[in-house]
Amino acid sequence: MTKALLLTAVQSHRTCHQAFVIFPMITSIQGILAEASPLRAVIEVNGLGYEANIPVTTAEKLPAVGAKVKLHTFVAYREDAQTLYAFATMEERDFFRLMIDHVSGVGPKLALTIMSRMSLPMLEAAIRNADISSLAKCPGIGKKTAERLVVELRGKVGAGGGTSPIESASGDANAAASSAPAADTKTRDAVLALTALGYKTADADAAIRNAVLALGPKATTEQLIKKALGS
Repeated sequence: MTKALLLTAVQSHRTCHQAFVIFPMITSIQGILAEASPLRAVIEVNGLGYEANIPVTTAEKLPAVGAKVKLHTFVAYREDAQTLYAFATMEERDFFRLMIDHVSGVGPKLALTIMSRMSLPMLEAAIRNADISSLAKCPGIGKKTAERLVVELRGKVGAGGGTSPIESASGDANAAASSAPAADTKTRDAVLALTALGYKTADADAAIRNAVLALGPKATTEQLIKKALGS
């Protein structure tokens, strides 16, 4: 091998080696909650503070500042930044990844906005039932993006009910109710009650989540409804 060919081979090897970078996968973080806001949390671990972007639905479940907390995480790597996203449950984190991996035009920022607007059971129900109207009301997404969410994710969010778009708020709420865990029965029933009173499903979901945040997990269905109605 000539000197020139040897030099070319060495340079090629170095280029390939530099391009092959292994990024660590951080799937969860546990520590002390140092700061919290509706879209941001700082968790202190061994003297280091880790800033994480969070959806409102996770912020609602955070303990008081100074308490221990564990969040499930996803790290987005770019050439100029590494951004940590954190969620209250593994299911919420996995749904976040599903959106940014499979839906064209939906990046981490928009996915976080969508998950701040609607709880996971409501999102999954809207996608399964092709409820474009409810999805399109999320800030930052229009009808086309809502349609892409349905087309790309409908077969990935588990077994669902009907195949036609939901036309009524109560129908959408019932679909969401069927996908909610048994532990969420009180919340589900409260959302159903509000939709029966004429609330849009997304608005009813947000109002009840705020009521749970204010009253605590031991609140009854009646108490949640009264709080949401401002009684």
